[in-house]
Amino acid sequence: MARNKTDELHDEVGAMPDESDDSMASTVPPTESEPATADTGGIRADDVPGGHDAEALLPEDQSERFNVRWEEIQSSFVDKPQEAVEQADALVVDLMQRVTGGFSTERERLEGQWARGEDVSTEDLRVALTRYRSFFDRLLST
Repeated sequence: MARNKTDELHDEVGAMPDESDDSMASTVPPTESEPATADTGGIRADDVPGGHDAEALLPEDQSERFNVRWEEIQSSFVDKPQEAVEQADALVVDLMQRVTGGFSTERERLEGQWARGEDVSTEDLRVALTRYRSFFDRLLST
């Protein structure tokens, strides 16, 4: 069976994490010395882009592999422009799948807790909303 560009990129960049992989889990600490304020909906300044602790969308090692791969693709444009564009498309598709996969895993975790009748802490919900806000702001800022 023929392999597509996304499969080839998975080999180069690494497999997507599964639900048991904590590498996509939120890294926002549950408490900070700076209190949340009412006018921000409980979201602290350091939780959003531009703040000093804006959360990475991927683990550092995966981000580095994506950056290296992008540089290779960009360098190949002069000799093989069509192939470079095809590879860039596949790389962006792979990147978006990884980012959205992290959000989907977190949403499924929260929905599972709700389905079992478990309470989800306000802090867990604040962290989830903060991640969505950060991602939303990054998409609109480019």
